[in-house]
Amino acid sequence: MADQPKPISPLKNLLAGGFGGICLVLVRLQTQPPSLPGQPPLYSGTTDCFRKTLIREGVTGLYRGMTTPIIGVTPMFAVCFFGFGLGKKLQQKCPEDVLTYPQLFAAGMLSGVFTTGIMAPGERIKCLLQIQASSGESKYTGAMDCAKKLYQESGIRGIYKGTVLTLMRDVPASGMYFMTYEWLKNIFTPEGKRVSELSVPRILVAGGIAGIFNWAVAIPPDVLKSRFQTAPPGKYPNGFRDVLRELIRDEGVTSLYKGFNAVMIRAFPANAACFLGFEVAMKFLNWATPNL
Repeated sequence: MADQPKPISPLKNLLAGGFGGICLVLVRLQTQPPSLPGQPPLYSGTTDCFRKTLIREGVTGLYRGMTTPIIGVTPMFAVCFFGFGLGKKLQQKCPEDVLTYPQLFAAGMLSGVFTTGIMAPGERIKCLLQIQASSGESKYTGAMDCAKKLYQESGIRGIYKGTVLTLMRDVPASGMYFMTYEWLKNIFTPEGKRVSELSVPRILVAGGIAGIFNWAVAIPPDVLKSRFQTAPPGKYPNGFRDVLRELIRDEGVTSLYKGFNAVMIRAFPANAACFLGFEVAMKFLNWATPNL
């Protein structure tokens, strides 16, 4: 099992998790618009995209669109890692206790509870704006306008519609996320070495695979959640059970894994960067503020 030479600090987890969230955003791949029939794509590859962006927009163009995701993702991952740190600390009778994998899974599930308070309203708004963009409607002018109108129409319950499904997604998925990462770190640690001495490539692989395991658990409830959150009021009186019944009846069981390939392609590099950022930040915090 993992060695834990230092007492667990939820506050350090909060700060390091926020930095990990920033790293996750920075490695997410930007997509280009589809080309018109008979015309070549806008970019022929990564190098061509880098060169053309630098020529047309300068260095700042390389970071266009990053501010909003960073503002949204950073507190979410900060709270996520804080919840995991707190979950571990609550299960320790003394700082030297080494947690079992079921205990790490339980700590991860607590982090899912913490993040739901942020994720549920944010994803409700995001889903409605995405549906609006694809349908060509213009009911909402932006995220704040969407939140305001939801509150006017249905109160706080309208903003938090889908919270139960968000919990069903994030609680088990977060448990799997952190447990898998800790398990892989232990497997990848050479005999005679400490987990804290794990190399960067091995941290990246452990983080990337943990992200894949996370989404393998999260995708089915995520599909149900998105369908429920964008449905007209009253369409699903029995909640996710009605959504699940309709989805399987109309589109089959495989519909629960819509977007699986795209999510998995993005999950590995994004979460590899997230955990590497977290580990780097934790090492810095342990050095700079050992008693925090």
